[in-house]
Amino acid sequence: MTAELTKPAAIDEFEAAMVGHPPMDSQVFNHFPPGLYVRECHFAAGTLGTSVIHNVTHPFFLARGSVEVISENEGPVTYTAPHFGFTLPGTRRVLHALTDTVWITTHANPDDGQDVEAIVRRVTQPHTNPLLPPDTVEAWKLNNSTPFPLLP
Repeated sequence: MTAELTKPAAIDEFEAAMVGHPPMDSQVFNHFPPGLYVRECHFAAGTLGTSVIHNVTHPFFLARGSVEVISENEGPVTYTAPHFGFTLPGTRRVLHALTDTVWITTHANPDDGQDVEAIVRRVTQPHTNPLLPPDTVEAWKLNNSTPFPLLP
């Protein structure tokens, strides 16, 4: 991946170029300990994807694997497990799993709700990719609870 993907318009172009490719090889497991929502994402080696735009600061953990990440506020970095970091508001990432990867995020869940769509709406910012039909990316992300489908 190249550093040119750090700008929002470049990430939109990346997503648009991937339309029609098979969905990511991934699984998401949702956990609801009291006061928290924990999202456990498993990505197969070689998977590419984009994240939503995050609305709140929250911790993330790379529990297994190695992943290349590009974002406007991080630039290009490679994380290798075990790794711990914070996602800042406004962060949108392009990810490339170099190996089978487990990425975990935690979010405050003060009402102990278990409606994942409602939680995702609360902790992320709406974004419409102007290069795609309306709601293409957002609908896919909500319905599949994983980043946008890209080449496995």
